[in-house]
Amino acid sequence: MQSSVAAVPIPAFPRDGGPAKSHQGGTSLRERVRPASRVELDSVPWLRALAPAERDRAQSVIVVGDAEPGDLVCRVGRPPTYWFGVIEGLLKMSKDRADGSSMTYSGLPSGGWFGEGTAMKREPYRYDIQALRRSVVAGLPVDDFHWLLDHSIGFNRFVMNQLNERLAQFIAARENDRLNNPDARVARNLAQLFNPVLFPGVGELLRITQQELAYLVGLSRQRVNEALRTLQARGAIVVEYGGVRVLDMEALRSGGVVER
Repeated sequence: MQSSVAAVPIPAFPRDGGPAKSHQGGTSLRERVRPASRVELDSVPWLRALAPAERDRAQSVIVVGDAEPGDLVCRVGRPPTYWFGVIEGLLKMSKDRADGSSMTYSGLPSGGWFGEGTAMKREPYRYDIQALRRSVVAGLPVDDFHWLLDHSIGFNRFVMNQLNERLAQFIAARENDRLNNPDARVARNLAQLFNPVLFPGVGELLRITQQELAYLVGLSRQRVNEALRTLQARGAIVVEYGGVRVLDMEALRSGGVVER
């Protein structure tokens, strides 16, 4: 199967992508696109829901790109040409406000696929997707996305579950944005990143730095550090080297309140 994937011409990530050069001055994201490896394909959760012929078709057209910190994978106003997923790394979904501030809708850790609503409607993006660290991003061409919608029951079920979870996530994000308690904001944002439906690659240990979490929550790194220590003292999480391990998901969802 790997040879059939490699034989397909490599389509570049198109105008969805970021600036011509990376923030490190290297090549652009679209110039770093390559065929997906077997290991990378095995990490795509929705492939397992497809019939063999459908899976073969999808695997033959999925490509991946190596995003550097600061690279834009999707940009406001650009039409979708791929449906994207995170093989490895961490992205941020956000939009700049008219007053110059930015609203972050969601972090996108490993295993997450996003933008299915935009791909379905083929409408311009209403948000930016930016890499917070070096990440491997996968893309399924939007025409093949629609082919699977037309032919695969398993794929339709996956997308339907995605949309349902995404709706609940955005409702929670709006509530989080209005919270005055920083500990509760950090707790609920962490709970969203541990969502097993949207981000099946996370498991029980989220690989994230305090600075990355600060970008997603909209607080200073110092305040996030205080909140993490509070949540750990309450038994909701354990802060480990390079990440956060969840101990009590219900406590995180309730804003860090642990029932005794």
